[in-house]
Amino acid sequence: MQAVAEKIDIKEIVNWRYSTKEFDPAKKISEEDFDQIRALLQMSASSTNIQPWHFVIAHTEEGKKRIAKGTQGFFQFNEAKVLNASHVVLFCAKTDIDESYMQHLLEQEDKDGRYPNEEIKQGMHGGRKTFADIHRYDLKDFPHWLEKQVYLNVGGLLLGAAALGIDALPMEGIDLKALDEEFGLREQGSTAVVAVSLGFRTATDFNAHTPKSRLPQSETMTII
Repeated sequence: MQAVAEKIDIKEIVNWRYSTKEFDPAKKISEEDFDQIRALLQMSASSTNIQPWHFVIAHTEEGKKRIAKGTQGFFQFNEAKVLNASHVVLFCAKTDIDESYMQHLLEQEDKDGRYPNEEIKQGMHGGRKTFADIHRYDLKDFPHWLEKQVYLNVGGLLLGAAALGIDALPMEGIDLKALDEEFGLREQGSTAVVAVSLGFRTATDFNAHTPKSRLPQSETMTII
């Protein structure tokens, strides 16, 4: 990997980004930046590289209207944040991981050159199954463990989008069951977890001018 030509200022980026409440419908993410967004989603870290996710990405008016079906009734306050965004990503988590999926992962990793020999390949397979079984049988939190991997991906998207100068809004205020039904997710072995709207803030977005507030590092960090 070549050295990064110009060092980015993470502090500047995290202070620039915020949960955008009002998107400019006239501003769209470029194809070049959309390619970067897809790379962020694809290349996210996950425990044992298990990648238990699927993404429904809406960028057309029709597609966004389908996502907006999850913002009706009680969640109507989020409807405009879907319809006016440039792109909306619906993050979905697998509801289970079976042996065929484990083998599919293993063969993809082998194809991508991760394993110099069969022993290392099978060792990875055994280790991944062991961790999955710990969460499935011992901790009994398997679906939650899979969902946590999806949230790792959400965090990476928020930071990566900000580095590209793209605004974002993560939304749990959506009707997950309605979206499961709209996209037939449960029949595909997945379920909706959270949505992230992407685009560009308006000049009138009140939250853009609201000071950021976080607990001090002295309270939240122990540096030893």
